[in-house]
Amino acid sequence: MELDKFLSRANDLLTRLEALLPPPAVAPDWNAKAFRWRRRNGRGQLEAVRHPHRIRLNDLCEIDEQKKRIEQNTRQFVAGAHGANEANNVLLTGSRGTGKSSLIKAVLHKFAARGLRLIEVDKHDLADLPEIVDLIAERPERFIIFCDDLSFEASEPGYKALKSVLDGSIAGMPENLLIYATSNRRHLMPEAMAENLQVTRGDDGEIHPGETTEEKVSLSERFGLWLSFYPFDQDAYLAICEHWLAVFGVDEKSAVAARQQIRHEALQWALMRGSRSGRVAWQFARDYAGRVIK
Repeated sequence: MELDKFLSRANDLLTRLEALLPPPAVAPDWNAKAFRWRRRNGRGQLEAVRHPHRIRLNDLCEIDEQKKRIEQNTRQFVAGAHGANEANNVLLTGSRGTGKSSLIKAVLHKFAARGLRLIEVDKHDLADLPEIVDLIAERPERFIIFCDDLSFEASEPGYKALKSVLDGSIAGMPENLLIYATSNRRHLMPEAMAENLQVTRGDDGEIHPGETTEEKVSLSERFGLWLSFYPFDQDAYLAICEHWLAVFGVDEKSAVAARQQIRHEALQWALMRGSRSGRVAWQFARDYAGRVIK
């Protein structure tokens, strides 16, 4: 009787403990073309993105050189499915709304049929990169880890994890993996004017501030390909507006007066937004098309 009572209480205790533990990891749906890395109940897993953002390379205007270089790099990566990885990790930096993130989504759209897959990882989850690498290392697909709007403070753990995976760990980066990251900062970390001075003692007590600067620069240097994006001038902005208006079904052969009105409204829209970016042009075209198309 005592033994039965003990076993019953032990079973109740185990039942309660199991309720506190995270559920078993769910196997990723490898048929998906895009994934997000998500942490739930203390455990990370790949979640399939059912409806990835579909954008074509041809829809990205006025960044032809950047398109050419990232497309070629991705083509080399995909072509290495049965051999070495002869492509570089890519860092896209520059002005907001100029197509950095869209360019990465567009290469997925172009090469997904050839086995390319995209994994979006938030900056706060970069510490899980070794776990993601182990998960995909033996897969036949080619994976790009996509880190958007990347920037770090010196104390953030994701900084060291990304640096190690890129080029600095005893474990080599698998042949089926690249990292594409976007940022508004070329060196991914804040920099102070004093770091450019040849001094031997920092204001914060740092004895060799030059070494701290080298530490900050070393992460961005681990990306083999840098692509820079610059603000669009007025003509480029209007050309992008015209492209998206055509995509949304606005007649490109409008009368001269109508075209002048569109131009005027597009410039007013940019003035109100304080930017002549590709994103602003796309937003204007959506608004205008929605108003004029019956």
